[in-house]
Amino acid sequence: MARKKTAGAATGTEPAPRQRGHRSLVTKRDLVSYRKRLEAELAELQGQRADLEESTGASMADATGEVGFDEEYADAGSFTFERERDLSLVDNVKDLIDKVEHALARIDAGSYGRCEGCGNAIEAERLDALPYTTLCLADARRRVRPR
Repeated sequence: MARKKTAGAATGTEPAPRQRGHRSLVTKRDLVSYRKRLEAELAELQGQRADLEESTGASMADATGEVGFDEEYADAGSFTFERERDLSLVDNVKDLIDKVEHALARIDAGSYGRCEGCGNAIEAERLDALPYTTLCLADARRRVRPR
């Protein structure tokens, strides 16, 4: 039986099209595509982290200046809010970097595409949407809504 090729599948940059809800192991061609996506995302996230850490460091240098008592308290509150927001963004980016690095390590180990909860294959649609996911949809839902 002849298989229909798509433009993306021919170049190896896109995962092979699958039926909705299809649960199969990731093919070698898919792994190449996922690795490229994950490596690109990792580079982007590392750039974001560097930018955020630089801006957070610069804002700390601004904060060490002398502040007079007659200045408005709103300025201090605004600075604190912005600093906390920046630190939160840095933490979020670091968390995503850890997830992407874990996914790349799983590709190297040969366990990519398998659910860490139940051991079954992760749905292709889920991997396409979140290539760093470690859980199938059923296990992800159980973790969000424990019974």
